[in-house]
Amino acid sequence: MADRTAPNCHLRLEWVYGYRGHQCRNNLYYTAAKEIVYFVAGVGVVYNTREHKQKFYLGHNDDIISLALHPERVLVATGQVGKEPYICVWDSYTLQTVSILKDVHTHGIACLAFDLEGQCLVSVGLDSKNTICVWDWRRGKVLAAAPGHTDRIFDISWDLYQPSKLVSCGVKHIKFWSLCGNALTPKRGVFGKTGDLQTILCLACAKDEVTYSGALNGDIYVWKGINLMRTVQGAHGSGIFSMNVCEEGFATGGRDGCVRLWDLNFKPITVIDLRETDQGYKVARGENSRGLSVRSVCWRGDHILVGTQDSEIFEVVVHDRTKPFLIMQGHCEGELWALAVHPTKPLAMTGSDDRSVRIWSLIDHALIARCNMEEPIRCAAVSTDGIHLALGMKDGSFTVLRVRDMTEVVHIKDRKEAIHELKYSPDGAHLAVGSNDNSVDIYGVVQRYKKVGECIGSNSFITHMDWSTDSKYLQTNDGSGRRLFYRMPSGKEVTNREELKLVQWASWTCVLGPEVNGIWPKYSDINDINSVDANFNNQVLVTADDYGLVKLLRYPCVKKGAKFKKYLGHSAHITNARWSHDYQWVITIGGADHSVFQWKFVPERKSKEAVHIATQETFADSNSEESDSDQSDVPEMDSEIEQETQLTYRRQVYKEDLPQLKEQCKEKHRATAMKKRERAPGSGVKLHFIHGYRGYDCRSNLFYTQTGEIVYHVAAIGVVYNRQQNTQRFYMGHDDDILCLAIHPLKDFVATGQVGRDSSIHIWDTETLKPMSVLRGFHQLGVCALDFSVDGKRLASVGLDDNHTIVLWDWRKGEKLSAMRGSKDKIFVVKINPYLPDKLITAGVKHMKFWHKAGGGLIGRKGNMGKTETMMCAVYGWSEEMVFSGTCTGDICIWRDMFLMKTVKAHDGPVFSVHALEKGFVTGGKDGIVALWDDTFERCLKTYAIKRAVLAPGSKGLLLEDNPSIRAISLGHGHILVGTKNGEILEVDKSGPITLLVQGHMEGEVWGLATHPHLPLCATVSDDKTLRIWDLSPSHCMLAVRKLRKGGRCCCFSPDGKALAVGLNDGSFLIVNADTLEDLVSFHHRKDIISDIRFSPGSGKYLAVASGDTFVDIYNVMSSKRVGVCKGCLNYITHLDWDKRGKLLQVNTSAKEQFFFEAPRGKRQTIPATEVEKIDWSTWTCVLGTSVEGIWPLINEVTEVTAACLSNDRKVLATGDDLGYVKLFKYPVKGKYAKFKRYVAHSTHVTNVRWTHDDSLLVTVGGGDTCLMIWAHEPEGHREFKLCDSEESDIESEDDGGYDSDVTRENEINYTIKALSSNMRPMTGVKPHLQLKEPSVDERGSRPPVSRALPQPEKLQTNNVGKKKRPIEDLVLELVFGYRGNDCRNNVHYLNEGADIIYHTASIGIVLNLTTSCQSFYVEHSDDILCLTINQHPKFPNVVATGQVGDTGDMSATSPSIHVWDAMTKQTLSVLRCFHSGGVCSISFSATGKLLLSVGLDHEHTVTIWKWQEGAKVASRVGHTQRIFVAEFRPDSDTHFVSVGIKHVRFWTLAGRALLSKKGVLSSIEDARMQTMLSVAFGANNLTFTGTISGDVCVWKEHILVRIVAKAHTGPVFTMYTTLRDGLIVTGGKERPSKEGGALKLWDQELKRCRAFRLETGQIIDCVRSVCRGKGKILVGTRNAEIIEVGEKNAACNILVNGHMDGPIWGLGTHPSRDVFLSAAEDGTVRLWDIPEKKMLNKVNLGHPARTISYSPEGDMVAIGMKNGEFIILLVASLKIWGKKRDRRSPIQDIRFSPNSCYLAVGSTESAVDFYDLTLGPQLNRINCCRDIPSFVMQMDFSADSAYVQISTGAYKRLVYEVPSGKQVTEQSHIDRITWATWTSVLGDEVIGIWSRNTDKADVTCACVSHSGLNIVTGDDFGMVKLFDFPCPEKFAKHKRFLGHSAHLTNVRFTNGDRFVVSAGGDDRSLFVWRCVHAPH
Repeated sequence: MADRTAPNCHLRLEWVYGYRGHQCRNNLYYTAAKEIVYFVAGVGVVYNTREHKQKFYLGHNDDIISLALHPERVLVATGQVGKEPYICVWDSYTLQTVSILKDVHTHGIACLAFDLEGQCLVSVGLDSKNTICVWDWRRGKVLAAAPGHTDRIFDISWDLYQPSKLVSCGVKHIKFWSLCGNALTPKRGVFGKTGDLQTILCLACAKDEVTYSGALNGDIYVWKGINLMRTVQGAHGSGIFSMNVCEEGFATGGRDGCVRLWDLNFKPITVIDLRETDQGYKVARGENSRGLSVRSVCWRGDHILVGTQDSEIFEVVVHDRTKPFLIMQGHCEGELWALAVHPTKPLAMTGSDDRSVRIWSLIDHALIARCNMEEPIRCAAVSTDGIHLALGMKDGSFTVLRVRDMTEVVHIKDRKEAIHELKYSPDGAHLAVGSNDNSVDIYGVVQRYKKVGECIGSNSFITHMDWSTDSKYLQTNDGSGRRLFYRMPSGKEVTNREELKLVQWASWTCVLGPEVNGIWPKYSDINDINSVDANFNNQVLVTADDYGLVKLLRYPCVKKGAKFKKYLGHSAHITNARWSHDYQWVITIGGADHSVFQWKFVPERKSKEAVHIATQETFADSNSEESDSDQSDVPEMDSEIEQETQLTYRRQVYKEDLPQLKEQCKEKHRATAMKKRERAPGSGVKLHFIHGYRGYDCRSNLFYTQTGEIVYHVAAIGVVYNRQQNTQRFYMGHDDDILCLAIHPLKDFVATGQVGRDSSIHIWDTETLKPMSVLRGFHQLGVCALDFSVDGKRLASVGLDDNHTIVLWDWRKGEKLSAMRGSKDKIFVVKINPYLPDKLITAGVKHMKFWHKAGGGLIGRKGNMGKTETMMCAVYGWSEEMVFSGTCTGDICIWRDMFLMKTVKAHDGPVFSVHALEKGFVTGGKDGIVALWDDTFERCLKTYAIKRAVLAPGSKGLLLEDNPSIRAISLGHGHILVGTKNGEILEVDKSGPITLLVQGHMEGEVWGLATHPHLPLCATVSDDKTLRIWDLSPSHCMLAVRKLRKGGRCCCFSPDGKALAVGLNDGSFLIVNADTLEDLVSFHHRKDIISDIRFSPGSGKYLAVASGDTFVDIYNVMSSKRVGVCKGCLNYITHLDWDKRGKLLQVNTSAKEQFFFEAPRGKRQTIPATEVEKIDWSTWTCVLGTSVEGIWPLINEVTEVTAACLSNDRKVLATGDDLGYVKLFKYPVKGKYAKFKRYVAHSTHVTNVRWTHDDSLLVTVGGGDTCLMIWAHEPEGHREFKLCDSEESDIESEDDGGYDSDVTRENEINYTIKALSSNMRPMTGVKPHLQLKEPSVDERGSRPPVSRALPQPEKLQTNNVGKKKRPIEDLVLELVFGYRGNDCRNNVHYLNEGADIIYHTASIGIVLNLTTSCQSFYVEHSDDILCLTINQHPKFPNVVATGQVGDTGDMSATSPSIHVWDAMTKQTLSVLRCFHSGGVCSISFSATGKLLLSVGLDHEHTVTIWKWQEGAKVASRVGHTQRIFVAEFRPDSDTHFVSVGIKHVRFWTLAGRALLSKKGVLSSIEDARMQTMLSVAFGANNLTFTGTISGDVCVWKEHILVRIVAKAHTGPVFTMYTTLRDGLIVTGGKERPSKEGGALKLWDQELKRCRAFRLETGQIIDCVRSVCRGKGKILVGTRNAEIIEVGEKNAACNILVNGHMDGPIWGLGTHPSRDVFLSAAEDGTVRLWDIPEKKMLNKVNLGHPARTISYSPEGDMVAIGMKNGEFIILLVASLKIWGKKRDRRSPIQDIRFSPNSCYLAVGSTESAVDFYDLTLGPQLNRINCCRDIPSFVMQMDFSADSAYVQISTGAYKRLVYEVPSGKQVTEQSHIDRITWATWTSVLGDEVIGIWSRNTDKADVTCACVSHSGLNIVTGDDFGMVKLFDFPCPEKFAKHKRFLGHSAHLTNVRFTNGDRFVVSAGGDDRSLFVWRCVHAPH
């Protein structure tokens, strides 16, 4: 039998020829040690030019494409391609990995750059969004990520002079990024007129915000800030690929083959032209030559490194720059396939698609010759004498050269398809040439290569050939996988295989044949191995494949799937591999990476040296996992382990899936859900004791705690057992099976890991049973192993996914430190090194691995053990390198580092547990023996056998068998604690006696359960073939056990308790004596399982036995005869019940049928449902029928209710189901989906539930978890007990949460970002900038050379002619009138002890100083602010957070974000981009001020917690299915907060990185119903107050409702504020002002007494949206956009801020001579605002929405147009109505006085303009109207002489009419001569330039030309105010833009003298006043 192990020899990478210059740049640098670092294929190379040595970094598994050097120049970061690419940071000196950064990018990592300090690394991905990511690379953490650009990014760099600024460039863009918080915010570079918009290839940053960049056309673009300042033209002839900055200046390299040096001011120093070098380029490059192209430059001191596109590296010394040294070269781009080795010299020949053939010296590591051919080369061979070199070409020809001078001997072309393989015969006489034409041609060498034969047996292309040693035979392989033989030289096919028996082959390079079967995997027919070469001397074989692996195997390897060693380095496919002539080296060549690797062959070594392997090879030296064959020498796997490795713990349905399933089902059951449902029962149960311990598939899960209690787990429960009192306490945070448990070194905390789709690990305190931290998000299916580090700070965990992922956590923070795929095989144990917390080991099926942490990853190496054993346990010894592991054969392996030193036989059968003591070890095995060892495992000091004979008298049960398999051992308190496979926990005294503490059933499902009729006992029977009797009284022990022939599924006590009937799985049943468990009688009448068994009530005369084969047999117990059979069921019978009289049986079947039979004969009865309820049943354990219809859950497709039991007092029905829930219902349970109390403790299905005889206990058994759980029943009225973890029912309560119009609006409002806004007005037609102009008459005719016309008049009458006219340069925001109160809340706060207030409107944060009324603004938000909060911690004074609207949460600039800023300096402290798609609707700071809580508007209403200073997300969780309005931290806490919303209140805890929450429990108060909650406040002692939609306030203690303050307000309580100073609470609501009540109230700390305040606003209903309390003052924000300050003492109200309450504000009129203006809005008010006084002077309620407003020329009258078609004229002085009229039915859009005050023009939506003559007095008769207007009127302007009016319309047409006749003017030349009094039109040739390119959905809505006539301001649907020059007839004119408004600006106006611009907002109902900055004279 051939040796089936991997070969003992191995390969070591010695040299790589080549450098990756194609598709990469900036990848060549000097390290601090003056070595050169670069990469090729998948290898990082460090090349020492002085010693001509290379070192390699092999941590990547695919092509490296980017490289960055750390500023200290020792560390290197490299990025690779691949589906899940990662970045490695490594040390160029030691070649060790320092950090691995993964899990962010896809496709590949295109660029990398370190910042100045070297703390941060930025990377750019190759994904479609070109994601940019900033890393804290040492910790492997992402600090920020954002989509980079829609097109490729070529370079990125940190600004070395400004912190947290970056620049990136690429296809047609350059972007300047700033990093703040977790947000990367870009600004695009503005090319402007200075240079063409083009692709930027590289960049370098200089000081003073200057950036130099190299462009595609060879220019250098110089940027200042984000603007292009100047260009250096023609710096290079074409694209500049690389730019490098050093102390001396800049070096640039381009496609033109030149390197240029520049000084620090970018003045040229010198040029180095590499095209003129004489080195290496004696050769003409053929007609296809691209010439030399520079891809990378590096300038250090007087040396310059240059890397070229064609894989050469030059070194240039600056002062001798005409002589560059060529220090490295390789093949250029194109596949590399040809490889031949010289037969006698250490030379290798390669030929490539770059058409060159090269000869390499393997000793000097250098290229010694190169020759260019006409065609791409595909294969090569050297003749036996070493004189000729034959090359096969891609075009089907082949050429023979002389080796010594590369001259051509012959060139022959006989084939059309490529030549893929050629070989000389060993005797040198013939050359065989194999082509893709499916044939091999034979040529005679001496006959000048005359064709002498042809082999034509193949029907596919020829891939490999070998000659026999006597040159008489040739074997070939072809593409279809056939192996053929030919006689030589004739080429006849050999069909008789006999004559080949004795053939010796001269070489073996074929991939087919029995000798090389082992190169193929066992079960695959793939053909991905490209090349093979056998080394006959050493009997090894090297193979090269498509995955970049070089493998060594034994030769011959006959069986498929042989073991191998594999070596990484090549990235993609390796095309060829050959041994050198003396077998010293292996040469491999890469196809795509076109590199040549030279590997040193290291023959088998003596084992002594094995310990000193250079770290280098450990990466690659693999006893590889992928070797698939089962080795012959692996012992049979132990049955127990076999069983365990096959457990998958997969669930049909995970608890995590329930919410979605519920949602789906709810849809279906909406109707039923509305009906009134039965309430939950008043009484509850509480877990009291569990019989069971999970030993059958878990190990080392049993420990002593600090206090001497015992902690272990079973089902979904962590159990803390007190052995003195025999009591248990429970950790119930898990919701599915716990699989592993680890204890903290201080023995006070425990970590447990569970099964789950996204399985979690809980770390909890064994005293308080509270979770300290919950870790999720990394393990799928389950967590199977855990270990704490010695300092207790870290935790290692292993998942059950296919890769058995290992994660290292900082568990308190909940942070993942590192993660890595562990192994394909199951891992049983993980241990952290106690001396070096960065190291760990894992052990499991057929492996032992040693790991160390590297940044965000782990690097693992396999232990060298010779043969692979399965390890079951492992522990570290007394020094950092000693490890001891227990195997499945009973040995202990002793390791030093990764090497196996020796093995010691410890047990018979597997060693399941090993534990380290101070001096020595203790082990336990399958043989049931505990052994104590000395500290070197040399002597066994003592053994303890676990036997019944030594069981101490105080035991709580009985040992089932001697020597049970031991699964866990732990020491402490003078005892050894032992856990067994059979579910027993034993305490072994050092002196020998054993006490049994806890036990449960063994593996197998437990179904049978019966409680004794009058004693506190119960019986269980299980598939583990035992029947057990348990004592339920305080002694909690197993009283008796009996082994059965077969497992059983049911049991039942007789009514007198003396007999016990047991049904078995083989169809038999027995009746035993209930005390001794001895047989009384047994029967075997059925074949299928007995599923239920019942004695009849009373004397127990009959016994009913139900079986799986659909019958119920009735036996007479006295006579032991069968007396009846109940037939008629069609399915498996599941439940049985007798009636009280013993005459009637009720039967349920698995198909949900319900039957009734008469006893004892078994006749079937049909009984109507109404009667069934009247029957007096002796027991009720059935699950069907109308009286229990409500127990079936909503999601009944997935969950079966498996068991039920009615309490003896008939009040409570307990059920158990498939999801592991125990539920209590109030009986009878009529109507669907009743409410219940629910308890989680069992993990999977609950198989049976029973009440004890007095209802004091409920007993339940679990299926898979083998547990017997005892619950104490706590009747109603017993309220003192903590409302245990029962959850309320499945369906949200049917009560609607109440109704209020304001709440409904707030809930349904749909926030969209401004960028997506569409037209505000219903426009039609073609936009102005897309309309085609018709040439005017003048332009058509030939105009005379001199225009005889008068000069054109001015476009606009200018009012301040006397002064010098000055254009306006800029607008500065001066004032904002508005506050967002109608749909936002809690957004007004005091700052600076009440001197300032802060609030927001639109996208602006406003700080208002109350003494000066000055406003200052925070304007960094890009969209509407929705929420605002302030940090109340004294460490963070004036820190404000605001959250805004956003689009999807893709982390781009339009994502929702939160800004944290300083209210005084307006400095942005942090920006948090969030995944809350839609927007952020609530934010709150924690007590210490360091954490920030945010809630999103996304569908899931996500709740997120941030460390805002770092921009790090701490935790995030789905909040609720419906809208959450507010979430607030408790004022004294950093971990507790409360969220409220639509029918929702939740109490949250932050544990590590996980958010745990509890719903508010209402059931404690009669008839309390879940309402919509709107606000929250806090009191001492964990009290929480929530304000509801009905006006009540709910008071909660923890999460339980304790009282209701009824009608605190008459309407919804929108806002509440907790004063930190004195604990008083302010509430605000919606209420009509009255004597007693007001919408604002101040309460005491308990919300018992209050004082109401009235807001003197004159509104019918006050609606308060925000309250805040300062010193003696309360600040109130109302829905009507007022902010009011109320004095607490005198209740005086002072209105600080006014605004329009409903928008849009359509009308805007500025006074002709004063700085006041009017606004008219949808809310029916007209308001007069004073700019210098900064306030509202007056307001008029019109009772109807107003649309437009205008002053008369003198300013004495005002005209107002209304939405209902009416218009009104007021006198300004008295505000009396001068006249009003309604001639139209639809809204008036614009209204204007003529400049001479004669006419009033009124434009309406009815496509009409009406003229009224004002001189005729107030009766306002219409004198004329303009007809033929194509659409509604938008704006109107009179001409200066009042003779014309221009109208802009909704069809994008501008029309001119005469006044007052209403005739249209169509003559263009006439129109051109009109001078206008005002210009507010957005249409017309004069303003075509105001329309921007991206107005496809949205429009310019309003405009106004300044009084000087030099500027025009516009407002648009995107909310931008823009300033242009006037006129602007060129399309897309230049402008300045001013942000701040929300979407849809409605109007914009200049005030008199052009001092201010006023803009009116549509969506934001706000007025912005901008100060105009005029150009200097």
